[in-house]
Amino acid sequence: MDNKIHDMTTGSPVKLIIRFMIPMFLGNVFQQFYNIADSIVAGQFIGVTALAAIGSTGSLMFFVTGWLNGLSSGFAILVSQWFGAKQYDRMRHYVAMSIYLAAAFAIVMTVGLLIANEPILRLMNYSDDIMPDVKLYMGIIYAGLIVTAAYNSLAAFLRALGDSKSPLYFLIISAAINVVLDIAFIVVFGMGVEGCAYATVIAQGISALLCFIYILKKFPILHLKREDFKISFHSFGRLLALGIPMGLQFSITAIGTIIVQGAVNIYGEIYMAGFSAAGKLQNLIATVFTAFGATIATYVGQNRGAGKMDRVKQGVRCTQIMILIWSVVLMAVMYFGGKYMTWLFISPSETEVVNASVTYFHTVFWCYPFLGSIFLYRNTLQGMGYGLVPMLGGIFELVARSAIVMLVAGHTSFAGVCLSDPAAWIAALIPLVPYYFYKMHKFRTSPVTADSRN
Repeated sequence: MDNKIHDMTTGSPVKLIIRFMIPMFLGNVFQQFYNIADSIVAGQFIGVTALAAIGSTGSLMFFVTGWLNGLSSGFAILVSQWFGAKQYDRMRHYVAMSIYLAAAFAIVMTVGLLIANEPILRLMNYSDDIMPDVKLYMGIIYAGLIVTAAYNSLAAFLRALGDSKSPLYFLIISAAINVVLDIAFIVVFGMGVEGCAYATVIAQGISALLCFIYILKKFPILHLKREDFKISFHSFGRLLALGIPMGLQFSITAIGTIIVQGAVNIYGEIYMAGFSAAGKLQNLIATVFTAFGATIATYVGQNRGAGKMDRVKQGVRCTQIMILIWSVVLMAVMYFGGKYMTWLFISPSETEVVNASVTYFHTVFWCYPFLGSIFLYRNTLQGMGYGLVPMLGGIFELVARSAIVMLVAGHTSFAGVCLSDPAAWIAALIPLVPYYFYKMHKFRTSPVTADSRN
């Protein structure tokens, strides 16, 4: 077996999870760095308005790219399960069917979102002053979705086989290119926000290309033959049964953040910029949670495929402890250091923007243990092959966010809107935790067989 492939069905769960999680964490940091780099360069070299324009698109970008990421992650679950079962022909078949579906979704999304670009932005309460910049930036991002889908799919296949390091290396390279292009397009060539968007698409295209070349050279187990591409609607159905709920889960969460962003936009550009900077910082350091989630999905997928449910339980328990430890660290960092970290995005002289960010941190910091637990239980259930309840958790999250926004937006202070995040994180766990323990109880009495796997 290729030495780049990691079988997670044997060995210490803690060591396996940590070894897999660290590259995942760094990879998530660099993947976020695209939009963060755009925001930093725009905020420092163009101004507050540009930061508000680019930064405020974070929730919308999460909606779009999150759907593609969710789809590819869902498709990869079947790849990891059949890899764990050592049935490599079936594994390659699902890789081929995943490629068909990912390409189709990317094309349809590009066309639809380009048509709906301005109407969506109008619904988010963007003013006429900032609308042209936001519309231009998002239009370019939409046009490049095919390369986003390509990278997400290829990286998901590598992670399904236990290789979380290679996608990280490619992201580091492309993130560095993104920064260089941002500075070149904006500072040297005098472009506006469109320069940031072009830099992002080009950098993502490079990361996708590097992944593809690497798979060709180093992963013969993923080399596909003509028979692998024989269309199977039954296989499409199985992939969509996992991919769509995961994509919807990401998108439902993103819709909630879009609703919150629309509420924040009511308070003006100062709060838009402050909320944008705070959200990006929080997302950056909370990527440990995301990495634990992606790790546990692969770990659970392989071990369920191998029928080792005791190892699934053990891995979840250890990961919960690690998430709680990181949550305590994160609470202290964001409460006491959030103000200074905001200076990365905006000059300290912009005190109103900085104060808006601090208000957000002080409102939500106490709820990070709940946020981390969402990724653990949601991805565990997805790795076991259950997509519906994780999506239901996203619906709970959306309802909670929407309720808070409807109650407070425009009627109370900015801090009231910030409370929508803690409410959403707590609500999301309501269906996830009980269902996990229910399914684990059933597995004690019902053995996992090849027929019971997706």
